[in-house]
Amino acid sequence: MGQTVLATRLAPGAGDTAAAPAHRHPSAVADDPVPPLELRLLGRFELTVDGREIRPTRAAQALIAVLALRARIRTREAVAADIWPDGDGPATTTALRQALWALRSAFASADVPLERYLAIDPEVIGFHPCAPLELDVARFETALRGRGADPETAIALYRGDLGECVPMECLAVERERLSDAYEDALAVIAERRLLTGDVVGAREAAETLLNRDSLREEAHAVLLGVHGRTGSRAQVIRQYRRLTELLERELGVEALPETVAAYHAALAETLTRSRVRAAAIAFRSQLMAADRPVGAPRPSSLGRPASVAES
Repeated sequence: MGQTVLATRLAPGAGDTAAAPAHRHPSAVADDPVPPLELRLLGRFELTVDGREIRPTRAAQALIAVLALRARIRTREAVAADIWPDGDGPATTTALRQALWALRSAFASADVPLERYLAIDPEVIGFHPCAPLELDVARFETALRGRGADPETAIALYRGDLGECVPMECLAVERERLSDAYEDALAVIAERRLLTGDVVGAREAAETLLNRDSLREEAHAVLLGVHGRTGSRAQVIRQYRRLTELLERELGVEALPETVAAYHAALAETLTRSRVRAAAIAFRSQLMAADRPVGAPRPSSLGRPASVAES
């Protein structure tokens, strides 16, 4: 798989350069194909090439993450400003040089030349335009967009928040954006699963969403539907009460009309199921009465003393 470019990456900023064509990719002059660089930024950081794991330092992880999320050649000053936005010029330049040294060392330890993937010179740095980069963030966003969108695939790819093991603020904005997209996908999946009768999957998706954001009202509505189909009336009422109390306490608002409608629909489903069970019980009782021999004691009197059964 070739390099996947994010359509929603950060917009071009100061320091972006059009000098990329001057940096020829090593594969243009070598016979051996360049194996893809597999980078996972959702959840735990993972970087592999041809099955070999590369373990950079935290600063080097932040560097390659920023370069991958904005995969084009840029000035070193622009990259340093992305990673250390509050630093001053000389300090960030030194920090970038140290992070680049650590990244090159990590690649060398895995016997992988860093220059296969990155164009590096004293002025600019970035991924070669034709470098084979497989990025989980790109696959996640592709699964959410367009006519072939597949939210199920997207939530399976989302192993955790962006760079959760890279404690640097340079990823904060992108992390929040991807987190919101993941939560929206969970809401869609929960509703779809409920509509198709997958109540277990619907409950799992809704609870996952609520663990991240307890105020997502559509997830509460899905749980109301789940309880309506498989639970008790008490479960429906408790779920709705939890929601209304939370909304009043946190936001000072009432439930949305569609949530109220979902609540009443869930109550109606529990009542319908109860009536079906009651009809089944009555039918079984009629069958048992029809099969009982004339003069035989009623089932309710079996096992009791004759004097009590006859009274």
